[in-house]
Amino acid sequence: MVSIVMNGKQEVLSIRIDPEVVNREEIDMLQDLIAAAMNEAIRKSHEMMTEEMKKITGGLAIPGLL
Repeated sequence: MVSIVMNGKQEVLSIRIDPEVVNREEIDMLQDLIAAAMNEAIRKSHEMMTEEMKKITGGLAIPGLL
């Protein structure tokens, strides 16, 4: 449907919209799908940053890093 790729800096690298979801009469649904895809991309970006920080810190919880 809608997918968004972000990097670790939470910059949007690409947005892909499946042509079958594009319909002028259903623009509200498309907007909702884009918002959901953005939120999912941000969530995954946070997970990726957390995992990378664990590798760097050896799993120590250092206040203020994340």
